[in-house]
Amino acid sequence: MDTIFTKIINGDLPSYKVAEDKNFFAFLDINPLKEGHTLVVPKIEKDKIFDLDDLTLRDFIVFTKRTAKAIEKSVPCLRVGMTVIGLEVPHAHIHLIPLNDITDMSFDKPKLNLEHEKMLSIQKSIARNFE
Repeated sequence: MDTIFTKIINGDLPSYKVAEDKNFFAFLDINPLKEGHTLVVPKIEKDKIFDLDDLTLRDFIVFTKRTAKAIEKSVPCLRVGMTVIGLEVPHAHIHLIPLNDITDMSFDKPKLNLEHEKMLSIQKSIARNFE
């Protein structure tokens, strides 16, 4: 059975896609901790990130780096933090979160509820800055 992320990748569910190549997909988290909070996923379904083969893991990190650089150019922040938790969806993924303070990465904090137009604006900015 396809994960929710596979359904997003396949276009069966809507998303705010910011970047894509033949192996990876990046999209805005719809329950973000900060504006610009992005999820990066491989197109292949693997539950755990360290179950990816070495070449895929390497390419995943490089794609994630490119996405993080686009976020830094698009969202005011001191840096972009990266975390792998992977408990909520059984599909390897990386959270990229714009940071101005260490508490910006606390998943205990309430999530933002951003309007559709704001999400579209962030999406377009990150996509435009993805190299």
